[in-house]
Amino acid sequence: MRFGLIATLLWSCLFPALACAQNAEITGHVVDTQGRPIAGAAVFLAERNLRTATDATGHFTFAAESSTPAEVRVEVPGFAPQTAQVTPGNDAEIALVPATVAQNISVTATRSSLSEDVTASSVRVLPSEQLADTAAITLDDKLRQVPGFELFRRSSSRVSNPTSQGVSLRGLGSTAASRTLVLADLIPVNDPFGGWIHWDETPQLLVQQVEVVRGGGSDLYGSSAIGGVMDIVEHPPTLAAGQLDLGYGQQNTPTSSLIESLSHGEWHGLFAGDFVRTDGYTLIAPDQRGEVDTPSNVHYQNANAQIERTFGSRGSAFLDGNFLNEARSNGTFVQNNATRLWRYSTGLDWAVTNTSSFKLRAFGATEHYRQSFSSVAPDRDSETLTRLQHVPTGELGFNGQWLQSFGAHFTLLAGADFLDVRAMDYEQTFFGHPTGYIDTTGRQRDTGVYGEGIFQYNNWTITGSLRFDHFVNLDAQQWIRAKGALTTTPIADRTENVPDPRLGVVRRLTNNIALTATAFRAFRSPTMNELYRTGQVGQQITIANPQLRSERATGWEAGVQIAAPSRNTAVRASYFWTEVNRPVVAVTQSVNGNSITLLRENAGQIRSRGLALDGDWMLRPWLFFSGGYQYADASVTRFDQTPALIGNWIPQVPHNTGTVQATLNKKQFGTLSIQVRGSGQQFDDDRNTFLLHSFFRTDLFAAHDFGRHFQVFLSTENLFDRTIEVGRTPVLTLGTPRLVQGGLKIFWANADRS
Repeated sequence: MRFGLIATLLWSCLFPALACAQNAEITGHVVDTQGRPIAGAAVFLAERNLRTATDATGHFTFAAESSTPAEVRVEVPGFAPQTAQVTPGNDAEIALVPATVAQNISVTATRSSLSEDVTASSVRVLPSEQLADTAAITLDDKLRQVPGFELFRRSSSRVSNPTSQGVSLRGLGSTAASRTLVLADLIPVNDPFGGWIHWDETPQLLVQQVEVVRGGGSDLYGSSAIGGVMDIVEHPPTLAAGQLDLGYGQQNTPTSSLIESLSHGEWHGLFAGDFVRTDGYTLIAPDQRGEVDTPSNVHYQNANAQIERTFGSRGSAFLDGNFLNEARSNGTFVQNNATRLWRYSTGLDWAVTNTSSFKLRAFGATEHYRQSFSSVAPDRDSETLTRLQHVPTGELGFNGQWLQSFGAHFTLLAGADFLDVRAMDYEQTFFGHPTGYIDTTGRQRDTGVYGEGIFQYNNWTITGSLRFDHFVNLDAQQWIRAKGALTTTPIADRTENVPDPRLGVVRRLTNNIALTATAFRAFRSPTMNELYRTGQVGQQITIANPQLRSERATGWEAGVQIAAPSRNTAVRASYFWTEVNRPVVAVTQSVNGNSITLLRENAGQIRSRGLALDGDWMLRPWLFFSGGYQYADASVTRFDQTPALIGNWIPQVPHNTGTVQATLNKKQFGTLSIQVRGSGQQFDDDRNTFLLHSFFRTDLFAAHDFGRHFQVFLSTENLFDRTIEVGRTPVLTLGTPRLVQGGLKIFWANADRS
């Protein structure tokens, strides 16, 4: 009797504990070094081959099978991976260190996802947290934290014509087209007709990080990667969080951004979108304005929807659709443009074994671009419509790649891609009344195959890669109707076969110091915009040239990486040298009063050489500094048609650029971030006649959290209202004046609905 009573008492005491152990969960929350929750972090429970993601409050949960501590691994772009032992029933806090300090972030823009500390390329990674803590509204303005990053002109995409939104890196400048290839999760987003970038195409909250790989990248990506490759990495549908940003600023600038994700078992969905409008400002300098001058502005809406099906840890398949609707005023009553762009893609990522994987992508785009041009009187009190344009474009592409590791020291990457672009350029000319039509049709096709070998042994990493492109301009024809007569002119097909090799070496001297060197060939084929379409900025008219040939570049870089995680410091310095043969440039043909006529031509040769420096320093867990400097000596070194241009600066490229950002973050006070950017003088034209003076600009961002779900913010662009000269065409245009904006951010978590 006594034994039975004791057994009953013991069971009644132990049963709740056993039940608790059986029902316990493996839980934790992921934060940064300032204690802020990190949403969307991938959390792996390796022993059971499980994966989940943190919610908006940074929390994650796995069901526990025993009371034994489990090992979890946390990964999120922009931070160093972290492994921790978590005891069921105990909520573990896992703090992540920024990868910009740890220097071991995987860079997807290298295709093989090499860690940043073993790639010979010069890389700068901007995580979403760093992009969010800036005053800038548009993505291109946020990316100006990277020294040497610049658009064709200094102006923001918020007020500039799309044709001046190409990217310049490494002092190579740009034309209407970008000499840098921009990707969104490894799919090219350069405009299929013009090569420029639609910076308002990707919803702001969808951006997880931006990777900037400087130096030629045609060995893996083909055309347009002369100056480098940028990858806009998007949040996956497994984000398990939502956010709504609402803001309002000067110049009547309301902004709203949303991201929402849902999961049901292995199925995941995501939606993100922006709604932005601004009345803008008048670009023309006050002393040169006339009656025709109006504010330049943009009204746009974008949306992205994704569906993903995961297959455990083996892989995933997805569908992705993106939409952009944009209307712009270009600074007069008559001059305006509009873009409607649909993009769609599907793909499969699959791990065949632990050492072998492949990726498949199919993508396309449909775009309609409209533009109106005018001739403005010298006193700028009247203007006359001169041209209407409509450019419908279709794009279709495929790519696939296979990655195989052979033992611990060698990895092989092989792939192929195909891109086909078809476009029409409809133009109606006016001289007080309609005078004629110029219609042009064209097609471009690029087929490429590539391979890369990566050898890692002890303190050496050697990468060698080669790509071969077969590029064709075909089916081009032009119809001109004037005074009732129709003239048809076929344009000859043009084919180019281009090999692009690259060799990179990294020699690690210590755990914290490495030497790097790389040499490459790269190319850029002229876009259909450069071949067939007449463009205009202000009173500067640029005539197309169907005889253009591809640009060919040769370059090399050498540098040093210093990463000291124990001291929260990372520095990278490199010397670069790039020579571009047959660069496409706009050469002045005539100057008639305020009207300038240019013709696109293949110049003989341009060269950019200089020094680049990047650094990150976490002085305290709540105080972070980052910055960089670039010196670029970029000039014309050969031009047989116009020898007088030899020695001139490349237009729109300064010798000196620098950036510094300081971010203070403490829970009790909030976030305060200051960005300072300076740029030396540069020239607007090939003759180096129109000088744009140097400038210095300061931006300020402040935010304060109210609990886990609300944040208020206040920001100021161009805090001291500095005058920034953007262009002379030959009329002087100015950059963004002081712009103050404030708003509210709302965060929430989404549970798996399975």
